[in-house]
Amino acid sequence: MARILLTEDDEAVRSFVKRALELDGHTVEAAEDGGEAIEILTREDGKYDLLLSDIKMPVMDGIALALHTARDYPDMPILLMTGFADQRERANGLESLVHDIITKPFSLADIRKAVRDAIAGDMPQDTRRYA
Repeated sequence: MARILLTEDDEAVRSFVKRALELDGHTVEAAEDGGEAIEILTREDGKYDLLLSDIKMPVMDGIALALHTARDYPDMPILLMTGFADQRERANGLESLVHDIITKPFSLADIRKAVRDAIAGDMPQDTRRYA
């Protein structure tokens, strides 16, 4: 299965998503913010199959993290999550970098499917790479 770096500042969401993905057999390493995620990516030399990140976080947000990751590890798929419409708007223009943006709240089935699709390179059903 895949090796996933999960970046989410909300501990409850981080735990929920981590457990959900581990149910599918993935190995999930979790970070609380983009700054910590960059440290992990650097330490592990980007050896992840997917970056799954919240957009709105302290220290470094998910958009800055996505830009950094895409620059340093261009083959790594990136999936973003957000519960804020204005954050989705901020992600416009990242279609060449981000596989998709999943809106919170999401179900266990939603996040598992979004991750499966991102790892497989399957485009979202509406064929857009972002909203």
